[in-house]
Amino acid sequence: MDVDAHVPEIFTVIQLAVAPVFLLSGIAAMLAVMTNRLARIVDRARALEVEHIGAAPALRDWIALELAPLSRRARLVGFAITLCTITALLVCAVIVTLFLGAFLEFDPYVPVAVTFILAMLAFFGGLLAFLREVLVATASLRIGPRDVPESPLA
Repeated sequence: MDVDAHVPEIFTVIQLAVAPVFLLSGIAAMLAVMTNRLARIVDRARALEVEHIGAAPALRDWIALELAPLSRRARLVGFAITLCTITALLVCAVIVTLFLGAFLEFDPYVPVAVTFILAMLAFFGGLLAFLREVLVATASLRIGPRDVPESPLA
């Protein structure tokens, strides 16, 4: 195999692969934001669950009301993380397909196009799930004094 004859083709494949690599960086940033939100949701839920133990009935009811949207938010963020991870995997498949096409000398453009479209659909779904989580968080947001029953732990 004449390596020098394939150098321009390899450079072309690398140029084509650069955009998906930058896309992976953006997806990684979104995943970092989502995992941070999930961690905060889990931390808040755990704190409420600890307070729930041995609490007065009125406080237990209030805690249950607080936990419901946290549970929904955690499911939405988990779904968004799953879809964005699938997106990243599909983008990796695009890059691999480009290089395999160059090395195995087949036309990779149809599988690359289909895989990229699937990646964008998964990313679209992930962003929609993330948006829904933000809307749920905003809807359950309360600013100012609350009528919270006294905790026996306070």
